[in-house]
Amino acid sequence: AVPGLKIISQYAVGVNNIDLGGATQRGIPVGHTPGVLTEATADMIFALILASARRVVELAGIVKAGHWRHSVGPDHYGVNVHGKTLGILGMGRIGQAVARRGRLGFGMNILYYSRSPVPAADTALAARRLSLEEVLAQSDFVCAVLPLSAATNRLIGQREFRLMKPGAIFINGGRGATIDEAALIQALRDGTIDGAGLDVFEREPLPVDSPLLQMDNVVALPHIGS
Repeated sequence: AVPGLKIISQYAVGVNNIDLGGATQRGIPVGHTPGVLTEATADMIFALILASARRVVELAGIVKAGHWRHSVGPDHYGVNVHGKTLGILGMGRIGQAVARRGRLGFGMNILYYSRSPVPAADTALAARRLSLEEVLAQSDFVCAVLPLSAATNRLIGQREFRLMKPGAIFINGGRGATIDEAALIQALRDGTIDGAGLDVFEREPLPVDSPLLQMDNVVALPHIGS
């Protein structure tokens, strides 16, 4: 539609919203901004970890609705974050930034699944690279920060959720399509996992009829990681 287009500059990290094949055919360079969002995104992801674990959004809603009439009991207890095991799927810049927060700030044990080892994380954070199945099975919090590709499209589905601990909390701060959302919804409904903190979804904006919006054990944000 724009025959004179010379360059496409994306002020974000991912380029999955650009037709790279079409740009290549026309000789149009595509730029993006890797690195500039690393710390902001890692902050948001860790906010999802804390909010999901301590049921912050749900309990804040109870207070605002005027339903806080007595001391909070076991029905509303959350889970601790400090000292737990954090499994990271995708150990790029953002994954490593999340791992630093978990290890240095909360004394968490760091496991990760990645195509290649990350020696700096292994050394500085005592992180351990394991298979996908091992990370899922051993982690209290599973945090997906995967890029979207043919290999990662719906990588986490029914089988993978069943491998997780019953009390585990799942966090997605990467790309919505790396998760089978229907399988996630089912895992939350039947107690396969305990909760989820989500900043990305298969369809964005999230449809108003999504079952995720009716679940107290889900913290959903409007893709604000950046």
